[in-house]
Amino acid sequence: MSALGHDRPVHLPVQPTEAALAIVAEALGRVRFGDIRLTVHEGRLVQIDVTEKTRLPQS
Repeated sequence: MSALGHDRPVHLPVQPTEAALAIVAEALGRVRFGDIRLTVHEGRLVQIDVTEKTRLPQS
């Protein structure tokens, strides 16, 4: 049994590419309100989703 209590092998994470890091950094720089979700498969970053919310002024 692995350290996480599963019978499957544990994969070591792979470093994200410079391009992926640049996309995440750009999203962090422009989103004021929202979410940035990273999807990882077998230790590899495979998808970056950015959801931006627009806040309406209170009246």
